[in-house]
Amino acid sequence: MSQVPLAPNLPSYDMERISVFDIFKIGVGPSSSHTMGPWVAALQFLEKLELGKVTKLHVKLFGSLAKTGRGHGTDIAVMLGLMGHHPTTIEVEKIDQIINEVYQQNNLLLGRKQVIQFNPLAHIAFIYEKLPFHPNALTFVAQFKNGSGIAETYYSIGGGFVVQEGTGPSPSQSMVLPYPIDREADIQHYVVQTGMAIHEIVFQNELAWRPGEEIRSSLLNIWETMLLCIHKGCHTDGELPGGLRVQRRAHAINDKLLEGIEYTTIKGWMNTIKISGSSFANVTNWVSCFALAVNEENASFGRVVTAPTNGAAGVIPAVLMYFLCFCENEGETDIVKFLLTAGEIGSLFKKGSTISAAMGGCQAEIGVSSAMAAAALTECMGGTPQQALMAAEIAMEHHLGLTCDPINGLVQIPCIERNTMGAMKAITASQIALSSNPELARVSLDEVIKTMWETAIDMNDKYKETADGGLAVNVSVLVPEC
Repeated sequence: MSQVPLAPNLPSYDMERISVFDIFKIGVGPSSSHTMGPWVAALQFLEKLELGKVTKLHVKLFGSLAKTGRGHGTDIAVMLGLMGHHPTTIEVEKIDQIINEVYQQNNLLLGRKQVIQFNPLAHIAFIYEKLPFHPNALTFVAQFKNGSGIAETYYSIGGGFVVQEGTGPSPSQSMVLPYPIDREADIQHYVVQTGMAIHEIVFQNELAWRPGEEIRSSLLNIWETMLLCIHKGCHTDGELPGGLRVQRRAHAINDKLLEGIEYTTIKGWMNTIKISGSSFANVTNWVSCFALAVNEENASFGRVVTAPTNGAAGVIPAVLMYFLCFCENEGETDIVKFLLTAGEIGSLFKKGSTISAAMGGCQAEIGVSSAMAAAALTECMGGTPQQALMAAEIAMEHHLGLTCDPINGLVQIPCIERNTMGAMKAITASQIALSSNPELARVSLDEVIKTMWETAIDMNDKYKETADGGLAVNVSVLVPEC
């Protein structure tokens, strides 16, 4: 079995088995690597503690987590995790209240059971030094009543995935699958061997983790969460948090496109969109609106689906919503097909390159999500597996080298608009692939994934989610002191 390095100059380990539900995670914005990952790490550390014995707790955020951690809410995520709140179930409307109480009372309800003294300004350290394994590192240090203590380091490696220092893949990641896939060539082999489409092969693999009906219902729940996010973003006005004074735009675009037509349900809203017209201008406006809506919610600590990251969470929902509203489809059957195909393409990039902007720039987020959406749309539009893989390659090829340069470390400028661009590139890539003969393609998906990784290694760190380069330093903004 081939191996892939997680970071330059470090030992590699066998490719892990990744479920579609590892790629698509329901959680909270604004960042999968800077919010979701540290949150999950805090929950994992919490499980190792005997709460009644803890007297002090410190958190150290390193590298990219330090440089853009405040803008991404890393400190907030860590505190929520240590308090035992879970990103999939927390009431997002209560996050501000919970965190404000920590600051006001200078204590933390550890695991919702044990109160300890905790001053976020003193007990959470932002250290710009980067640890060797990955730019997104954090260390938890706990002291106990008997004078002993424990310290553990975790790495948030993108897409909400977390690796604890000194540990290997989990049992789930070592699952034996009927069709193990590490690269595009594996998919091509199984397609020829079995005659199945990509989504059918992926479904057979997913059965190793859970029953078929659970796969289907869970994928539909993923879509339901995406749809609720689009709808909420299209019906929420105002200014995004963080001090950049960025105004929400999806609400105004939605109102303009619907021209005062009334509806009372999400289904009614979707039906109205479907009959609003299929002109190029109308369709592109709606695709942009869908993507903006999701990432405006993401920037507001809203409920989103990591796809494969939070910063790129708008691409998949926007393209799937486009397909459901403006293309012939089979409803839930195609939703399941779309997400299965998209998820497998995302796992290829995680195994062969990275889905962490702190490692590879925004090509690892918007680029990957666009490739995922392009392949999934192509398969749902009746394309062959070869055309779907070609669409993924085309989409990524034209995101290679895309930098991550968030202004003030906030997932707002240029991140929100980039989701609209990624969605449109995915649709374009799909249309090109559907009109092409993959046998004549000169670039394979495996080759473009390899190229993306090499580009990531060569890319200057200031363009890797550090806010040290690009728009982050060339756009003047006045942000009030918190």
